[in-house]
Amino acid sequence: MSDEQTKEFTMSAGCCSAHPVTQDHLGAALSSAGTTVTAANHAAGKTVGASAEILVVGTIATGNPAAPLAEAMAISGGAIIGIGALKDVEGLVDSSTKTVKPEGVVVPGLIEPHMHIWTSLLNLTWTDVSHEVCATFDDVVAVLKTAAAATPAGQYVLGKLFDPSLFPGEPDLTLDILDQISPNNPVIVMNASMHYLYANTAAFAAAGITYDTPDPVGGNFGRADGKLTGVIGEAPAMMMVLATFPKPSAQELAAGITEILTECAKQGVTSLREGATGTLAGVSELAMLHQLNGAKRLPVRVSTAQFAIMAGKTPEQVAQTWKDAGVTPFSGDEMVRADAWKVVADGSNQGRSGYFMQPYLGENNGGHGNWTPETLRGAIRAGLNDGWQINLHTNGDAAVEMALEAMEEILPGSANADLRHAFVHYSVTTDDQLARTAKLGISATFLMNHVLYWGAAFRDTILGAERADRLDRVASAIKAGINVSLHSDYNVSKVHPLLSAQTAVLRRLQADGSVLNAAESATPAQALAAITRDAAWQIHADDRGSLEVGKRADYAVLDSNPWTSDPESWDKIVVNETYIDGTLAFQA
Repeated sequence: MSDEQTKEFTMSAGCCSAHPVTQDHLGAALSSAGTTVTAANHAAGKTVGASAEILVVGTIATGNPAAPLAEAMAISGGAIIGIGALKDVEGLVDSSTKTVKPEGVVVPGLIEPHMHIWTSLLNLTWTDVSHEVCATFDDVVAVLKTAAAATPAGQYVLGKLFDPSLFPGEPDLTLDILDQISPNNPVIVMNASMHYLYANTAAFAAAGITYDTPDPVGGNFGRADGKLTGVIGEAPAMMMVLATFPKPSAQELAAGITEILTECAKQGVTSLREGATGTLAGVSELAMLHQLNGAKRLPVRVSTAQFAIMAGKTPEQVAQTWKDAGVTPFSGDEMVRADAWKVVADGSNQGRSGYFMQPYLGENNGGHGNWTPETLRGAIRAGLNDGWQINLHTNGDAAVEMALEAMEEILPGSANADLRHAFVHYSVTTDDQLARTAKLGISATFLMNHVLYWGAAFRDTILGAERADRLDRVASAIKAGINVSLHSDYNVSKVHPLLSAQTAVLRRLQADGSVLNAAESATPAQALAAITRDAAWQIHADDRGSLEVGKRADYAVLDSNPWTSDPESWDKIVVNETYIDGTLAFQA
């Protein structure tokens, strides 16, 4: 890849790629884990016997359409050896069997097929001022004021996930507003797109930046009427403002990773895919995950999608780097496993860096791709030739088209054509693209909270009604024959699979309560499959996703059965416990 192409890719960085600010602040601590990848293999030596070690008795929603309900489940060696009526499994019980009767409904462990650990660590502890928390711009200001009041003098007041596109008029957090929030403490707020920061006078002073400081190449400091506006654009300028911000230790990052995974377990998740491993520190990220799992079994199983980009290397060289470290398809253990190759075709739609065939509303451009057609094919082949499942981030319809054309050329002649390759986000599509995706056997995973949180903004100010109606077309994808799953893209939105499933069914917009193209609504059964067995299939976790004989005893205990309840209530269902291999991973 040329220097110009590398620069273009970096400037489009967002949820699924390495942001230079995050790389700068976390890279050294992550790299301290080294590059030796050692699997813990906690399950080594466990054998599946003829008698149950654990008998789960109660209401069991299996997630298996052929036998949706059961009253008993027998577990041995972490696997299900019997499930059905109590009388059907009593023969598997002996004097050593432990019988448990959960308080709630037992359901398959939920699957989160695309989220981000590493790029979420930078601002994990920052104050959340997302639209999910702050319904109005005034709420954003109020929440920051509360945070400032609780911050000791001289320390940073930090906010994250501010998204002006979700508020009328797309207001900025200006220097004047932030000075009123806290005139003495440095205040820094990060835009949800990660293309902008907002800072007050004290933050600029701490960084030594004045009105006369020249803009760095590729970045800018907003100026008006002889003073700084407080708006800082793009990574080079953002890094200057954050230059004096303390960097975390490896121990702090380890605690952050554990916190993120525990939050996933709290939502009933037993397996997830980290969607861009290697973005910040290469192989060291995977090494750290294995080290944490070696010290104590992780609360969630983690699959990783290896990133096709490392600083100064071509995708082919990156592929060799992973191989040299012993990271090959499906290497690892039952808790941490490498199984995909991640390529990012474009940016973020709400950040207006997604790649579209037509311009954004009120603009003269529709974003751009992160690659030329030739270099995109090279990045895909680098992973495909080594036997990786391809995960292609595609947001805009032009990015989908570019990715489709590449896969149509590459897959038919590949020995690795049938590895459940997936388009990630697959946000805005045409009927023709759906048909061609199905023909190739490519699956799709949808960020359903695009609809919930940004649907009105896409319709009214970013894309327009016609393109917004083509957003997250779950029903049409299934009808076309595409296997689908639902994801959060954390920290773009919170890990909450039941909320994603609810949105797939209702397609209701948070902004005004209207429904965005009801024809694209999934059925309740389709939506629940997309966060259980179909999502498990997509991440090559065939031993999970439903409760059946031969599968792992990964399950959650909920206060209500989503398979028999109204989807209107799904987001309010409480997770009481989460289990992996029949052993407790989380308890409320």
